[in-house]
Amino acid sequence: MDNFLILERLDRLERLMIANKEVLTFDETCDYTGISRSYLYKLTAAGQIPHSKPNGKLIFFEREKIVSWLLQNQRKPLPESETIVDSNP
Repeated sequence: MDNFLILERLDRLERLMIANKEVLTFDETCDYTGISRSYLYKLTAAGQIPHSKPNGKLIFFEREKIVSWLLQNQRKPLPESETIVDSNP
């Protein structure tokens, strides 16, 4: 089997394993959310994202709280009559 396919499958398995964990590490949270390390660090430093620092150094995130945080400020879809219609035939 091609090395690229093996690495691709391993990456998929890692993502599935992370999705099943309740508590995520800093790096796992970056992978799970797609947020960069620097931006996630800024969010934690500003207290804008739910996290925990049990020993004062390592940062952990509860997956359910991260999902809720990601889905905050939801927008309702516009009714079909109010959507922009393409005027080009």
